[in-house]
Amino acid sequence: MPAPDDQSAYWNSTGTTKTFGHPLHHGWTTRLDRGAALLDYGCGYGRLAGELAALGFTDVEGVDVAPEPVARARAEQPAARFTLLADPPRTGRPDGGYDAAFLFAVLTCVPDDAAQHALVAELHRVLRPGGLLQVSDYLLQPDDRNQERYRRFEARYGRFGVFATDDGAVCRHHTRAWLDGLFAAFEPVDERELAVLTMNGRPAVATQLLLARR
Repeated sequence: MPAPDDQSAYWNSTGTTKTFGHPLHHGWTTRLDRGAALLDYGCGYGRLAGELAALGFTDVEGVDVAPEPVARARAEQPAARFTLLADPPRTGRPDGGYDAAFLFAVLTCVPDDAAQHALVAELHRVLRPGGLLQVSDYLLQPDDRNQERYRRFEARYGRFGVFATDDGAVCRHHTRAWLDGLFAAFEPVDERELAVLTMNGRPAVATQLLLARR
């Protein structure tokens, strides 16, 4: 992926210490058969894939670009499979190979427009028709701290909502119009907003979308 999306150095060093808390909506998972083929895209250290396996799902695969978090996921979550992406965003899975996919706090780590579109196109390819996509990520936050850093970094990154954290990650918060366009090939099914903590322990509001491949 083009810079600043190639942040493998961060995720293999500082990023390995982070904790991600976007919760799985168990009510949405009841739509899935326990034998469904599930993809946790951008799995990190495997928290979400492990939770899905603990719920009784028997075919869970997590994929990520960073070797260190994937190694941790393999050690800590033996009930799921984990794959290091050799040619991101491609997974290597056949067309329609998954029944559902999960994209939790991943778009925020992919600031570039084209890279986000390529990632979502890959998810569309590997989901079967009618397959479900659960997304959890950040819209633009209204608080003064976030608004100030959106303005401060806009000239550097060319988009309001892209910013650098104090420890070196480049992140993105989104307008709703951008997300609607990004997922235009999917049918909206449900959505919700909820309070979460960011990877640096700051309070924020996450938007969660349940979408179906048209």
